Amino acid sequence: MLNEEMTIRQMCEAFDVTPRTLRFYEAKELLSPIRQGQKRLYTKRDRARLKLILRGKRFGFSLEEIRQLLDLYSMEDQNLMQLRSVYQAAQDRLNDMIGQRTELDEAIHDLQDQLKWGEQVLASMTKPE
Repeated sequence: MLNEEMTIRQMCEAFDVTPRTLRFYEAKELLSPIRQGQKRLYTKRDRARLKLILRGKRFGFSLEEIRQLLDLYSMEDQNLMQLRSVYQAAQDRLNDMIGQRTELDEAIHDLQDQLKWGEQVLASMTKPE
């Protein structure tokens, strides 16, 4: 089935997405299935693009960022421009995620300290004298 076209139902099952999601990605020009009347047929290219879209979403890229990266595809330079752009965007995103994790770790530590203080205050207020 890897080389044949897939229906919207097959795509939904294969990628665990809804038909609405696929139509939304099509409207955003991220996917371009073959149209036969109301029927949509997804090619190997569409499947590859959907994998990249879903991965990009998982990593926190916006759909516009994903679309721009996918649009950089060029056979002439063997995708060098796209690969460089994707690599830089991924590096930037990783740095953002690390920064967010650091901030979250600090917030967790602060909240744990506050909870320990609260436990001590509650314990001191409920001790029989």
